[in-house]
Amino acid sequence: MPSIILFDGICNLCNGFVQFVIKRDPRGIFQFASLQSPPAARLLTDHPELLGNKPDTVVLIENGAIYTHSDVALRVASKLGGVWSVCLIGYVLPKPLRDWIYRLVARNRYRWFGKKEQCMVPTPAIRKRFLID
Repeated sequence: MPSIILFDGICNLCNGFVQFVIKRDPRGIFQFASLQSPPAARLLTDHPELLGNKPDTVVLIENGAIYTHSDVALRVASKLGGVWSVCLIGYVLPKPLRDWIYRLVARNRYRWFGKKEQCMVPTPAIRKRFLID
């Protein structure tokens, strides 16, 4: 079962994160779907704790478990391996502090990084890594 990253498709920061992961994941461990897409909506129905509002975080689904906020970045870094494993030092920070920093950036992401009018359209080379309808 692949690890699936759900991201805000109109957020420039989130799109940058997806591009970062794609370039460093030649084994194709991760698949992607924008939070605005039907596949993401279907996946999120299995996690009612995230419904009510669209998640304000990147979401990682692995083996039926769901991860949000700072845990996503740290788990992704661990899967990318190599030099990115050094990011795991982030686990020394208490989760409430890590998530507070994450939420600060998330609240300001459009102001600081901008947003697109529509979700990114994957190139043919990476299209198979995206869940589309």
